[in-house]
Formats: sequence, C-alpha cells, structure tokens
Amino acid sequence: MSTRSFCLLAAAVFGLVALLQLLRAILGWPISINGYAVPVAASWIATIVAAALAWLGYSAAQRT
Repeated sequence: MSTRSFCLLAAAVFGLVALLQLLRAILGWPISINGYAVPVAASWIATIVAAALAWLGYSAAQRT
C-alpha cells in the first residue's frame, strides 16, 4: 500500500467516524459503556477530533 492510498484510507475512516459522531450528537443516540452513560458532549468533541484527523489525512495524501 502506498503512502498516498494509506492517507486516503485513514482520511475516509476518520471522516466516517466524524459523521457518525455528529449524527449521534444531533440525534441524541444513547451510548453506555460498562453501565456508564456517555454524555452527548463527548460526541461533539469526538466529531471535531475525527474531522481534524480526516482533514490531516486528506492533506497528507495531496502532498504525496
């Protein structure tokens, strides 16, 4: 696998994660881990982080 295709794959995966986290935040889907209810605010933060990583992956693919 070339560096460019790896960066594009990583960008796509992180983009999908960002989209799912955004949907969870907007629609208020409940998530519990080991009986602990994860607050919706965590999804807003995860959306920003995953979107930033997707953008970095896409940017890196364009440079290679």
